[in-house]
Amino acid sequence: MLLIPCPWCGARNQIEFTYGGDATLKRPPPDAPQAAWYEFVYLRDNPCGPHDELWYHGAGCRSWLKVRRNTRTHDIIASAPVQQPIDDAAPDRRGAAVQPRDGAAA
Repeated sequence: MLLIPCPWCGARNQIEFTYGGDATLKRPPPDAPQAAWYEFVYLRDNPCGPHDELWYHGAGCRSWLKVRRNTRTHDIIASAPVQQPIDDAAPDRRGAAVQPRDGAAA
C-alpha cells in the first residue's frame, strides 16, 4: 500500500488521490509556436529515481499537492503544497520526517 503524506491531512492511502502529472513541466504561453506546444504535450521524459509529481486529494481535503516520489521504488520522499518547494527533510503532519520505506535518508 502506498501512503501519500498530505500536508493538511497527514499520511493517507493512495486510493484517496488522483495523479495529476509531472510537477516539473512549464506550460508554454498561449501564443507559443505549435512546436513548443507539441513538445509540452507529447515529448515527455520518463525519469528513473526521485521525481516531482502533482497529486489531487479528492477523497480528503480536495487540495493539490506536490509529491517527490522515487519512480523506481515508488517510495514517497516528501510532499508539500503546490505553491511551496519540496524540502526532502520536511516533516509530515505528525512531525516525523518522511523517509523511504527502506529507511535510507532521502
